Amino acid sequence: MDQKQCITLIAFLEDVPDPRQARGKRHEWRVLLAILCAGLLSGQRTVWGIVEWAVWHAAEIIVLLQIRHRRLPSAATFYRALRAVSVEALERRVAEFGRALDGEDPASGSIYPSPAGSPFPQPREVLRGQAVDGKEIRGANAHGAGVCLVSLVRHDSGLVLGQERVAQKTNEIRAVPLLLAGRDLAGTVTTMDALLSQRPLAQRIRDGGGHYLMIVKANQPELLGHIALLFQMPPVPADRQEYLAYRYVNKGHGRLEQRILESSTALNAYLPWPEVGQVLRRTCRRVLVKRGVVTTETTYAITSLTRAQAGPREIERLWRGHWTIENRNHYVRDETWGEDRCQVHRDNAPQALAALRNGVLNLLRHQGWENIAAALRFYGASLQKTMTLIGAATK
Repeated sequence: MDQKQCITLIAFLEDVPDPRQARGKRHEWRVLLAILCAGLLSGQRTVWGIVEWAVWHAAEIIVLLQIRHRRLPSAATFYRALRAVSVEALERRVAEFGRALDGEDPASGSIYPSPAGSPFPQPREVLRGQAVDGKEIRGANAHGAGVCLVSLVRHDSGLVLGQERVAQKTNEIRAVPLLLAGRDLAGTVTTMDALLSQRPLAQRIRDGGGHYLMIVKANQPELLGHIALLFQMPPVPADRQEYLAYRYVNKGHGRLEQRILESSTALNAYLPWPEVGQVLRRTCRRVLVKRGVVTTETTYAITSLTRAQAGPREIERLWRGHWTIENRNHYVRDETWGEDRCQVHRDNAPQALAALRNGVLNLLRHQGWENIAAALRFYGASLQKTMTLIGAATK
C-alpha cells in the first residue's frame, strides 16, 4: 500500500513532557516513544510483548534510531515511563494528530446533498458526523483500576479526535463536556446513544455551534412517551413536509434488512429540549434468509437538525455512521490489540497505552487500511517500514 506523505506521529508525540527524572536518564524520550509505537504497529499487545519484540530486533532498532549507548531501554524503564507520563498531554497530542489527519480528509462523515430529483430538502451546508461513546478497559478494571474512557470519533474514517477518562465515582455524562470543551463544533453533528441523551449535553453542543442526534430510550421516559405516541397516532399534517420517511434496503451476510426512518416536526414547539429540529422513529426489519427468521426493532431519536439542514435520508446516514466508533475503534482495540485482556493497570499506564493505540490506529486509517490485523502483519514484517511510517527512522 502506498504511504501517504503526512505529518508523522512521532513529531506530535515527542512534545509530550518526559516524566523521568534527569538523574540517571540514559535513553532519549523520543526513543522510548518510537519503540512503543513501533511495537504496537508490529502487532504487539502488551508492554512486555513490545520489550521482547524490541530485543529480537535490537541491532536494527539501534541503527534506525541511532541509539548512542548501543543498548535498548529495559522493561522497567518502559513501565515507569507509562505509569508517570502526563496522560492529559499525551491525549492532547494524539487528538491534535487525529484532527490534523482529519483535516486532510474533509469528506469523511459528511452529509452530502440528496440526489437530483429527490423529494427531500437539499442541505444548505456540509455537516460532518462525529460519535461519542465510552469504553471500559476491562483488563485494568479486573485489578480495581476503574478505567473508563470516552472517545470522540469521526464517522466513516474512524479517526479519533479526542479521548477523556471518566473520573472515579462519576459516569460518562460528566466526562463528555470535558471532551468537548474548547472545540469548535460548527459544521458538526455529534451522535450519541441513550445514556448520553441529556438536555445539558444537548445545550452544550448547541452553545458550541454544533448539532446533536441523540437516541431516546427508557432513561428519558417522558420524552420517549411523547415521541412514540406521535408516531403511533400521527396527527393530520398541516403541510406535506411535517412528516417525511426514507426507506433503505440492504442485503448481505445472509440477512435482508429494511430500515425505515420517519421524521416529524410536529413536536418542535412542544418538547422542552434545546432547539429541537425533528423527532425520529427508525424501524429495522431483519430477515435471516436461510432460516426465515424475522425480527423487528424500533428506535426513537431527537435532533437539532432542521429540515433545511438534513432530511430523513441524511439522518439515516448519520445514524448508521454512529457505529463507526464501535466497529472501527473499540472493536479493533479489543480484538486486534487485546486491550481488554491487557493486564497493565497501575497509575497512568492503561490510559497511556490506550492513547498510543489510538495514535497508531489513526495513522493506519489515514493510510487507507480497512483490515487493521492485515496492516499489523504487513508492518510487522519490516522494521524499516514500521519506523518510517511513524516518522522515527533517521535519515
